[in-house]
Amino acid sequence: MSERFSVLLEKEQLIFSAAHFITFAGNICESLHGHNYRVRCEVFGKLDENGYVVDFIALRDALNGLVRRMDHKVLLPTLHPEIRVQVDDGNDEVLVTYEQRRWVFPYDNCLLLPIANTTAELIARFMISELKAIRDDRLDQAIDEITLGVDENEGQWGVCHCVW
Repeated sequence: MSERFSVLLEKEQLIFSAAHFITFAGNICESLHGHNYRVRCEVFGKLDENGYVVDFIALRDALNGLVRRMDHKVLLPTLHPEIRVQVDDGNDEVLVTYEQRRWVFPYDNCLLLPIANTTAELIARFMISELKAIRDDRLDQAIDEITLGVDENEGQWGVCHCVW
């Protein structure tokens, strides 16, 4: 019998509120708006000597730390070919331009993301890369694969699945 084990984490505390806008279809740009994003994460791996894939608490705490960093921020893509994100250190501001549009935000209200667009799918991929960067042995030694979903509107999930 072939077995595969996973741990699925979806908790009320894994929610963050953030503003964003996306571009699509070439040159259409949404208005700035916000969501109460939900996060769920499933990790796959072998059972350890205790009979579990990964410690729920270690995974929960890692996700919770990331969600807290994203809460009440304006999510800005730094790799979009047409959106310019400039940090003005002297004024602690972020200037964002797209075609004729212009936004200025307080720097501490922003989270600059190394992604091309702030879609739920790309936010999910970013979150996985941030989890990997934590370098926690309790996660690194246990996880073989990860699936992370970001729900932006009660049932509209963007999901990324990858090898750990």
